[in-house]
Amino acid sequence: MKINKFFWFCSGVHIPTLLKSPSEYSKYFGIGATIFFTGLFAALAGAYAMYFVFSGNTFAIFTSAIFGLIWGLAIFNMDRYIVSSINKDTSPTKQFLQATPRIALAILIGIVISRPLELKIFDKEISEQLKANYLQLQRSKIDTLNVTFDHKYKIELDKLYLLRKESDSLQNRLKADRQKLNYEIFGEKTTETSGMMGYGPYAKRKEEDLDNREQHFNRLQQRIDAQERFISERKKIDGLFDERLVTGKELDSLVKLAGFADRNAALEQLKYLENGKVNPSTYWAINFIGLLFIFFECLPVFVKLMSRQGAYDLLIKDQEDVIIYQSDRDKQAEMSASDQVYEKNIQLRAQRLQNEMELNKALF
Repeated sequence: MKINKFFWFCSGVHIPTLLKSPSEYSKYFGIGATIFFTGLFAALAGAYAMYFVFSGNTFAIFTSAIFGLIWGLAIFNMDRYIVSSINKDTSPTKQFLQATPRIALAILIGIVISRPLELKIFDKEISEQLKANYLQLQRSKIDTLNVTFDHKYKIELDKLYLLRKESDSLQNRLKADRQKLNYEIFGEKTTETSGMMGYGPYAKRKEEDLDNREQHFNRLQQRIDAQERFISERKKIDGLFDERLVTGKELDSLVKLAGFADRNAALEQLKYLENGKVNPSTYWAINFIGLLFIFFECLPVFVKLMSRQGAYDLLIKDQEDVIIYQSDRDKQAEMSASDQVYEKNIQLRAQRLQNEMELNKALF
């Protein structure tokens, strides 16, 4: 019996009046239970959402529990008021119009309390999506820094590119000419060698030319090394070496520190594939969970709207009529009493005026 009275209290009924209508017990028991569990889900959702706000704080659990309790009681009280304020004495159309703002509010509440629970249900998928987001964000940051650096030091980078290009070309020519010199010395016949073995005047001139070009190549390499050191120092100053892709442990730490906004954005991303098309496996699952909570939140209002005017509603109407009648009668009685006092005052004033006139006649 105590559980019945508790859920009747949750439904917002006047329990002494409801006890006179046994046929209405189960209806308001169900309405009260729905309101209670809606408030309970709201408390859990609010506590979970607040836990992310204070995540890492010493009092995170205590703070989230207090906020969840307050939020759950607020939703419970609001639902209780919404259901109890629907007047069943009017036509169905008027009842629906009367309940329209309440239904809109219930839909809003359903969306609010369902979101944190959706985040918890898809926690693993959200964590993986957050890792991908953080990696992509880091790549974008590195790419942006590189593009900015390339634009800033375009002249120096172009110079380094030309030096390397010249070095590669010279190195290839030196390699080919060194091969031709070997052919000349060892007497291998080609279109550019005599085919006579020995270190002759031609081979000597060829080697001297190669030595000069190798010296030029070495000087060119020194210039390339100096330019590369300059570029490397510039990169260090501009912070390019400080930026790198995060590792697995670092990603796990970032995911743990992710706030409510990041997780909410990741949940929305789960609905769609990389090409922008809908991902059916998560899109409908997430939407149906939200719709379920919206329906659950609107259910007490719908139950009250769909139910017929019962014995409890008639008793409440009779009580209200009696109270209104008594109030009107008391007002009339008060008005009658005030009218009598007013008439008596008028008579006293008339009598006083008449006595004054007689006294004046006697004097004059």
